[in-house]
Amino acid sequence: MHAFRLVRAAVFAVVCVTASLAMHVLAGGSPVGPGVLAWAVLPTAAGAFALARRRRGFGMLLGASFAAQYGMHLWFTSGAVPPSTGHEHGAGDLSTGLFMLLVHAVTAVLSAHWLERGECGLATLLFLLFASVLTLLRWRAPVTCRVALPAAPVDRVPPVTRLLAAAVSRRGPPAASYAV
Repeated sequence: MHAFRLVRAAVFAVVCVTASLAMHVLAGGSPVGPGVLAWAVLPTAAGAFALARRRRGFGMLLGASFAAQYGMHLWFTSGAVPPSTGHEHGAGDLSTGLFMLLVHAVTAVLSAHWLERGECGLATLLFLLFASVLTLLRWRAPVTCRVALPAAPVDRVPPVTRLLAAAVSRRGPPAASYAV
């Protein structure tokens, strides 16, 4: 079970870091090297692994995503390939800083939404798979006893049918001794 949780956490971390980097660069941040990306994936995967023990609500996921986005913003800014121009903390333009904050906030909301929907989808998929396997096993299992269905109550027979059943005569041909 831990291996499955580790794979889920790793996939989420790669998607989250890639989306964060793409939005970071689109918002005016400098691109970063592959080593910086690898070091961003590790703590994100560790956090996702810790949170993946059970299903979490959107609020918890949103808080974790905001923390991850803030950490990635700081990490990407410090690990930029060319030095960031006009993007340093405290020295940049206020509009650039607000736009970058907005971009990372949107990415955090999207990441939390993807994670929550993915968890719901995975839970539904696993439930349906489990139900299908149980149905197949039940279908293949030999029947050990049969359950008798209860007889229909007599009062459910319509009165017309009872009247006609009583009126039918069972008269047949005469017996051989009476025939001449």
